[in-house]
Amino acid sequence: MSLHDALLADLEDLDDEDDDFTTGTDDTGKENGGDRGDNEDEDDDLEDVADIGNVDMEDIKVSSVHAIAKLADSPQMQRIMSQIEQYSQKSDQIFPSHDACKALDTTSTNPEYQLVVEANNITAEIDNEIGVVHKYIRDNYAKRFPELEQLVREPMDYVRTVQLLKNELDVTQPEIQDVLAPATVMIISVSATTTQGTRLTEEELQLVNEGCEMLLRLDDYKNRIYSYVESKMFVLAPNLTHICGSSTAARLLGIAGGLEKLSKMPACNILVVGAQRKTLSGFSAASTLPHTGFVYFSDIVQSQPPDFRRKCARLVSAKVALAARVDSYRTSSAQGATVGIQLREEIEKKMEKAQEPPPGKTVKPLPRPDDPVRKRRGGKRFRRQKERQAVTDAMKAANRMNFAEIEEDVVQEEMGALTNAVVSKGR
Repeated sequence: MSLHDALLADLEDLDDEDDDFTTGTDDTGKENGGDRGDNEDEDDDLEDVADIGNVDMEDIKVSSVHAIAKLADSPQMQRIMSQIEQYSQKSDQIFPSHDACKALDTTSTNPEYQLVVEANNITAEIDNEIGVVHKYIRDNYAKRFPELEQLVREPMDYVRTVQLLKNELDVTQPEIQDVLAPATVMIISVSATTTQGTRLTEEELQLVNEGCEMLLRLDDYKNRIYSYVESKMFVLAPNLTHICGSSTAARLLGIAGGLEKLSKMPACNILVVGAQRKTLSGFSAASTLPHTGFVYFSDIVQSQPPDFRRKCARLVSAKVALAARVDSYRTSSAQGATVGIQLREEIEKKMEKAQEPPPGKTVKPLPRPDDPVRKRRGGKRFRRQKERQAVTDAMKAANRMNFAEIEEDVVQEEMGALTNAVVSKGR
């Protein structure tokens, strides 16, 4: 039986079942009437459920951002930030300097080391929370200015712009120039005059402001964690830090979710970690830098000439992948930044080699004119060819010329006649 026949058979069975349900005797009619009464009760119940569902959706729509984003006020986040503040205020450093790092086994028992690892891992959760809060703000502010979502894609820039625009959409404020580029401000001013959005109520505007404040607070937590982890990176990942610097290493670990996860990433993915999507808004893309992440903006890459920065970024990302694996699985015999120093030296040597000018074209001297004749190829074929091209005796005799004898030549006779005439006239 084909699929088409099977579907038709199923439909016929369903029709038969409907006929059996609708037809019957009076008793069955009564029963059906009872069933209809039950169905009416079920409809009432469904209406109640629908009303309850509508109330829930309405509550969710106007609920605060704290109902969907709970990381900022979580006990774990508060504990981490308080410990970071406590260790940052200490004058004596528990960690040694990067010139004399402790062994990993002894450092892993240190509570501050555990704090560094935990704080570095929570940065990935902060990024996810920032995305959730950003979507909450966009959904609530889209009622007032729906076009702003397409014009400003960066979460922090979007939040600062919303805090300045509010309900009035006043783009002439001088503070907005510090947040957005002049070209983007011009486009926003044009879009604000033609927007189809409506004004927000006081309650809706308050919810948007709460979301903006939470997102800014999460960004402040992330920056404080990054600054703290940067100061401890020479112990957490000495080889990685020696190649790309403490700031870039801390951001790479934060986005990747830890040193172990970074060690499992290929170099091509490490190259674009931290890349941001920019909105051109119809302007030229000549000044944009696609496929550029944290590695591209590291010190070792930015110290190169502009034409060699992309090549250096690809080289650094490859060495960063190796250094992360060494730091993740290092033992007591591989302490310090010995591998990182070697990899950085390789990067510098290769970039110096790439920037060297091409060798000049050498002028080859001409051979001496009195060089002996080189031996040519011999053989039966060559001899036959030479015999075919050789000058025969008949051709030699025809070409032979006798000296001191005037041959018959029309030109010479005419020239002699002319010379004699000139000589006779001259006399």
